[in-house]
Amino acid sequence: MHGEVFQPNKDFAKNARVKSMDEYRALVAEADADYEGFWAKRADEKIAWIAPYTKVLDESSAPFYKWFVDGKLNVSNQCIDRHLADKGDKTAILFEGDRGDVEKITYNELSQRVNKFANLLKNRFGVTKGDRVVLYLPMIPEAAYAMLACARIGAIHSIVFGGFSSEALRDRIEDASAKLVITADGAYRKGKPYLLKPAVDKALENDIACVEAVLVIQRNKEDVTWKEGRDYSYNELIKDESDVCDFEVMDSEDPLFLLYTSGSTGKPKGVQHSTAGYILWAQMTMEWVFDVQGDDVFWCTADIGWITGHTYIVYGPLAAGTTTLMFEGVPTYPDAGRAWKMVQDHKVTQFYTAPTAIRVLHKMGENEPEKYDLSSLKVLGTVGEPIDPPAWMWYHQVVGNGKCPIVDTWWQTETGGHMISPLPGATPIKPACATFALPGIIAEVIESDGTPKKIGETGLLCITKPWPSMIRNIWGDSERFKKAYFGDAKKDGKPVYFSGDGAVIDKDGYITITGRVDDVINVSGHRMGTAEIEAAVKEDEHVAEVAVVGRPHDIKGESIFIYIVMKEGKVNDDIKSHINQVLSSEIGNIAKADDIVAVPGLPKTRSGKIMRRILRSIAKGEEITQDISTLEDPDVVSKIKEAVKNS
Repeated sequence: MHGEVFQPNKDFAKNARVKSMDEYRALVAEADADYEGFWAKRADEKIAWIAPYTKVLDESSAPFYKWFVDGKLNVSNQCIDRHLADKGDKTAILFEGDRGDVEKITYNELSQRVNKFANLLKNRFGVTKGDRVVLYLPMIPEAAYAMLACARIGAIHSIVFGGFSSEALRDRIEDASAKLVITADGAYRKGKPYLLKPAVDKALENDIACVEAVLVIQRNKEDVTWKEGRDYSYNELIKDESDVCDFEVMDSEDPLFLLYTSGSTGKPKGVQHSTAGYILWAQMTMEWVFDVQGDDVFWCTADIGWITGHTYIVYGPLAAGTTTLMFEGVPTYPDAGRAWKMVQDHKVTQFYTAPTAIRVLHKMGENEPEKYDLSSLKVLGTVGEPIDPPAWMWYHQVVGNGKCPIVDTWWQTETGGHMISPLPGATPIKPACATFALPGIIAEVIESDGTPKKIGETGLLCITKPWPSMIRNIWGDSERFKKAYFGDAKKDGKPVYFSGDGAVIDKDGYITITGRVDDVINVSGHRMGTAEIEAAVKEDEHVAEVAVVGRPHDIKGESIFIYIVMKEGKVNDDIKSHINQVLSSEIGNIAKADDIVAVPGLPKTRSGKIMRRILRSIAKGEEITQDISTLEDPDVVSKIKEAVKNS
């Protein structure tokens, strides 16, 4: 199957936005011939400009690129207001709760609710342009209202995934100097209520000076603690607000949101995205990669706490004027047919999920899709990590009935939207292969000095020209921004964006992602820095040293493998349990380790650097092929291998 190529569905291709590889190549050639002109044409076609831009791309302060200089717009207007004349009665957000409750919110209703929310932020809490607002919310419509309300008044939102711990939440609130925290009492998961508000209370235990108030959305009416003078009920206050609110005129380069992502140092990075470039690419990729048209119903199963949820649950679908499905629960509850029942009930046309979810659905209910009418599906998508060929084939044959193209999308929090992906009506697809860079995206596999890698050789995956939706900065840390993204590779002597991923190009020009080359682990599509995990493990008083690596996992893609050097004694189940409790508390349940092994020491160079490549190889059960003679203690490698074998 590795050599098999799946041609586009001819019937689908007839009406697709990009109908053939000839059309794809024409778009690529257009961008090659006049890069700025290519982007200007799309910006003029797609964006509801309030004032025109004077320059397409300003590279004078590279790598702090500026796009559509002096242009004025508002993302809330782009996603809502401009649709009202002809799509006001169309469903904008289709919500299904964990318990099966369904709500349809039209574009007219979305406008009213976002306006009321925006007025509440302004009038009651004094939130103004440039203020930061942290959202710690479940997957409910109010999460989208809050995002769009912030965009409407020019506030910068920073969403923290609801599965993150109070400590992780506190770190992100403090780094952003957030004025307001918006949360919910809780939500529902697997038929039962769970709480979010207590994590906010714990995060704010030792008051954070910047936080003036907490706005609480009452979703499941659970009994939570209310602190007088700080905590306010959204459900009560929103009743008194007007549903008319003028949008703030924003500059193209004004920050739209911050989203914190783990890095290879302990402190999370506040990825800063701009207004115009981000929303343009979010809309373009909805149209190109998912081919959304007409009355399509688009379902991305991600959480809004991740970039996938930002771009492909809220901003992209709404900018494209389509219907976006939001789901509160998990796709395997009450059984493995839940996702397919929802596709059937809501006539979902595009289904976008992670390989982890596909593997779980396959494992729990291999034949479940056959019990439902999935004929509405047009395009299937994957995101977050490379998908393995067996999972790809089941997804294609059983879920898509052999007819739906699978868009295996490669992109990152920092890229804002898809970078490499098939186009469903045009690209011949090789399973588990990201295929080609999208038109206007210049992706290359190179050595650090810019030398192109040969066919079949793994190299650094770099984007060698700036693009509109790219990260603009790390909040409050410009030096870290330059070092993290523009410090590892050059092209023609100039720094270029290095993704942190390795890739290989085959004889047909197809790009396959080989995985991270830096110290980040991708668990179920969620990226976590090894340093962040190591810092938490070191809090255990029995641990002298720690090294964390990723290990391939059939379901999660990667699992967390922890090597610890004990101060005294051996690792036992109590210590393992305690370490995982600490990881859960400090970072979240996603950070729990599958393997914790005590070793006599770690493989280090004479300068003290831990050689994680060796530890990865041992965790995978691979032979050590690299030279270990330069290690401080070469004998430690065999001792580690023995410890892993006996664990």
